[in-house]
Amino acid sequence: MYIDRAAVKLEAKGLIRDSKPSMIAAAVIYTVLGAVIGFLSLRLTGVDSSVAEKMFEAANAGNSEALANLILKALPGKGETLLDLLLQLALAVVSVGFSLFVVNSVRRTGAVYGNLLDGFGMMPRVLFLIILEYLFIALWSMLFVIPGIVAAYRYSLAVYIMLDHPELSAMDCIRESKRMTRGYKMQLFLLDLSFLLWWFLSALPVVGYAVQIFLTPYVETARVLYYERIRSASGVDVPPYGFDAF
Repeated sequence: MYIDRAAVKLEAKGLIRDSKPSMIAAAVIYTVLGAVIGFLSLRLTGVDSSVAEKMFEAANAGNSEALANLILKALPGKGETLLDLLLQLALAVVSVGFSLFVVNSVRRTGAVYGNLLDGFGMMPRVLFLIILEYLFIALWSMLFVIPGIVAAYRYSLAVYIMLDHPELSAMDCIRESKRMTRGYKMQLFLLDLSFLLWWFLSALPVVGYAVQIFLTPYVETARVLYYERIRSASGVDVPPYGFDAF
């Protein structure tokens, strides 16, 4: 089945405009959380400017021993690395909560800002799913770049399937995503490609944050609409308990 990308993106804009509670407000919360975690991560694992300057001087002087010692000293300790990992995992769980908020908004099934934290209610399964996805994508990427990209789209619906069917295991969600994306991976890739200019704008200093506030719900809403169409074409029903289970 061909999915009309232009129609989906137009519908996504309309949903963002009319959503109550506001998807933009949810995106602001999500973006601020991401910025705070990014700042904390930089503080934990970043290299101090004075140390970086000494590294540059040692490299210019050809003093490899001094450079190696500086690099070793600059490496974050085990505690900082662990804390940074926990922060990144927390942000990944919040991203699942944001997906839940958008799904509820698209389906008009009672979206609330608290959805952003609902991922923590199923945190072990969410994290296991994320780890499995990264592992499989990494293994496919070892063969070549293209198989890794294909794998990323093969498993791209797994998180939505988990939200719809919390009774399924992480591995079952991955298998179901593999089945549902058969024949749709290229369309999903082209959807992401159509946002390329937006992603470039979001990387700009300062103004990039303003772009992200609109782009984040825009992209996620479009992906959810694709999922809804693929799910419908695959004959997969939304469970009767909806999302109130979270």
